[in-house]
Amino acid sequence: MSGKARVVSVNISDRVGEKKNNVHDCPVVVGHGLEGDAHAGGWHRQVSLLAVESIDRMRSEGADVWPGDFAENITVQGMDLVSLPLGAKLRVGEDVVLEITQHGKECHRGCAIRELAGDCVMPREGVFATVLEGGRAAVGDEVRLLEEGGGEDV
Repeated sequence: MSGKARVVSVNISDRVGEKKNNVHDCPVVVGHGLEGDAHAGGWHRQVSLLAVESIDRMRSEGADVWPGDFAENITVQGMDLVSLPLGAKLRVGEDVVLEITQHGKECHRGCAIRELAGDCVMPREGVFATVLEGGRAAVGDEVRLLEEGGGEDV
């Protein structure tokens, strides 16, 4: 991929706690998240991101998992998301700007994703963000780091 980070999947679901489906292209709303996604709303975890490399590692260990199976909104290839500091700003495509607000999360009991995959990488390797500038996110969009940020988990 010529060294550039790219979106490989744009995922939404209408219910919390389920894997998400790739819609390929989706409006991203300021202060809300991906249009039509159950996790969207006025909080600090409006958009979730996971590296496809994390999913590929699970697949290499025998799990039958794909982008969206860990309930991430945007699956990215070519960027070490978990190493980004809080407050880092990412541009997705031409218009969308996200600010990293949280690394990982606590996995709740009875998680359908953990049951499906046997493990869940989101608590360890996923990141969450708020939407500072809206637009559309689409498969193939470039993902660029705009600002390093630097802060504490929300």
